Amino acid sequence: MDMLAFEKEAWQSGLFFIAGVDEAGRGPLAGPVVAAAVAFEREPLENGGAKEFAELTDSKALSEKKRDAFFEQLTTCPFAHTAFAVIDPEEIDSINILQATWKAMGQALSGLDRMPDLALVDGNPVRGLPCNSQNIVKGDAKSLSIAAASIIAKVTRDRMMLELDAKHPEYGFARHKGYGTKAHVEAIHKHGPLDCHRKTFRPISELNQGELNL
Repeated sequence: MDMLAFEKEAWQSGLFFIAGVDEAGRGPLAGPVVAAAVAFEREPLENGGAKEFAELTDSKALSEKKRDAFFEQLTTCPFAHTAFAVIDPEEIDSINILQATWKAMGQALSGLDRMPDLALVDGNPVRGLPCNSQNIVKGDAKSLSIAAASIIAKVTRDRMMLELDAKHPEYGFARHKGYGTKAHVEAIHKHGPLDCHRKTFRPISELNQGELNL
């Protein structure tokens, strides 16, 4: 598969600055949702620059070591523009996770040094973005720009969860990154939820009713 197929299609239609957008942390019980935007400059990418990212794909399909290496490569690459945005658990509870994810994506795009002509978005259509967008189902395995955004989002969020683990080692955030594993739910039952937990997510929302199911 040509990981630049969607970017090339946009370039050929007269668009120039194309960004990929993806998120990390939509499903966990704890921690923020993080969205990232990455836009490669067309000329250096077409003139051999793409070879530097030949193995770049969906962040979930890569090892942590590979993700970290690509993160450093992307954030230091002279022809890659990167930005990310973080929505904390309190706001997730306030506006719901879908709205929080869309908001983070919009903020990430706005954080680039110039507004993209088009955003390639992983997954379903997104409302309220500050530029035109095209959604691509499983786009993190089909578009280099989206794959790059998935790396920035996931590594950024994972590092934030490691910081939480250092503060609250009894919850095991370094292992599960806030997802609802049995060990995590047991820790919530034993120690109670923290400020970093999403109070509207089950089973945390059931705590008030004394119905936390392990």
